[in-house]
Amino acid sequence: MDIVSIAFLSIFIVIFIAIIITHLKVVPEYKRLVVFRLGRLLSVKGPGIVFLVPIIDRGVEVDLREFVLDIPPQTCITKDNAPVDVDLLIYMKIFDAIKAVTEVQNYVTASTGIAITTLRAIIGDMQLDDVLAKREYINSTLRAKLDEVTDRWGIKVTSVEIKEIKPPREVQEAMIKQMAAERNRRAMILEAEGKKTAAILEAEGQREAMIKKGEGEKQYEILVAEGKAKALEMINEVAMRLGSNALLLQYMEALKTIAQSPATKIVIPLEMLSAMTRIFSIREERH
Repeated sequence: MDIVSIAFLSIFIVIFIAIIITHLKVVPEYKRLVVFRLGRLLSVKGPGIVFLVPIIDRGVEVDLREFVLDIPPQTCITKDNAPVDVDLLIYMKIFDAIKAVTEVQNYVTASTGIAITTLRAIIGDMQLDDVLAKREYINSTLRAKLDEVTDRWGIKVTSVEIKEIKPPREVQEAMIKQMAAERNRRAMILEAEGKKTAAILEAEGQREAMIKKGEGEKQYEILVAEGKAKALEMINEVAMRLGSNALLLQYMEALKTIAQSPATKIVIPLEMLSAMTRIFSIREERH
């Protein structure tokens, strides 16, 4: 072989090796390769090493990982003609690589467009107050409607999350004033409840003090009465022990003391005369 032939053969070998290398694909675990042969769908291959027949085979890679669409703020008109700006995140995942390639040209653009139109339709059926208060309802409704559309593209809508809802400036100012008024109202209620509680506690304290004072006085009177009763009982017991003669002796001692006074008249109690008469009668009977 001459030098020219060798050169052409070398060039051919290099081109052939380059074609082989470029058609040898390594498919990761999270991707699939949709293979077309002469324009016709052949199969889905991967993960691992996939060889495409040069010239007649073409492969389209599809990422099966969950991805997110960041929808920019969209101005939507509510049912009561109030404009609101809504921006949201849509989480999606391809579950059928063939449909994602053959049923839609660009599933990202298509999903973004259908999300925006569906969002405006949902907001248009709601009052402004409902839009601001029912964020979870908007998320779930939008996810369900999107999932119905994207299902035919082999895409599953896993979640929809609204990042922010901006009402008109006038509404924002009114909301700020309403929040301030609500805080003032709550502060006044808390202050009034505090004063009421303090007054109740003070009244209860005074009532408890008066009750305890009354109970103390009552207990003191009971103790005094019990003391007097015990004293009378003791006197009665002593008197019972002394007997009539001892009492008469005491009367006599008392008369003796009275007789020593300068008074000219002495009054003798009737009980003493009866006692003396009884004693003299007892003595006469004994004699």
